Amino acid sequence: MKKLISHELEIPEGITCTLNDKVLVCKKDILEISRVLDIPQTEIKIQENKIKFTCKKGNKNTHKTISTFQAHIQNMFNGLQKEFVYHLESANVHFPMSLKLEEDRLVINNFLGEKVPRYARILPNVKIEIKGQSITLTSHDKEAAGQTAANLEKATKLKGRDRRIFQDGIFITKKPGRKM
Repeated sequence: MKKLISHELEIPEGITCTLNDKVLVCKKDILEISRVLDIPQTEIKIQENKIKFTCKKGNKNTHKTISTFQAHIQNMFNGLQKEFVYHLESANVHFPMSLKLEEDRLVINNFLGEKVPRYARILPNVKIEIKGQSITLTSHDKEAAGQTAANLEKATKLKGRDRRIFQDGIFITKKPGRKM
């Protein structure tokens, strides 16, 4: 059944938001995070320090989509107030693996004795700190930090080997908001 769907999201103090051509830009001091808000048949406005979503002929799927975008915007607000931190560990049982930062990628040398290095892409605005076997990712953009952590894990993914024996790789040990 189609009906009017209306949602509001309050903008926290100290954060300013602008909406131009379906791109929401949120700023606090010198920090800036942007996101494309493309929700079909939905009108998005910023009024009275609130972001308002209205859809005249919506169904439950429209409601779900709007709620998802509200969660993304809330993550943007949280990121402007504090950084998201991911902790990773590099484990090597067979061969000593070495990690090195090069511009926008991480170079993984000697993974399982391979002669060719592996690479993991680091997204913009993500800071990486390597201390021995531990890797720390920090960013104000939750999606960029999470995708970079996933890229590091995926770069050391094993195929065709027994995971009980070959336990080498880079693994996420702690995510923001979750206890592991």
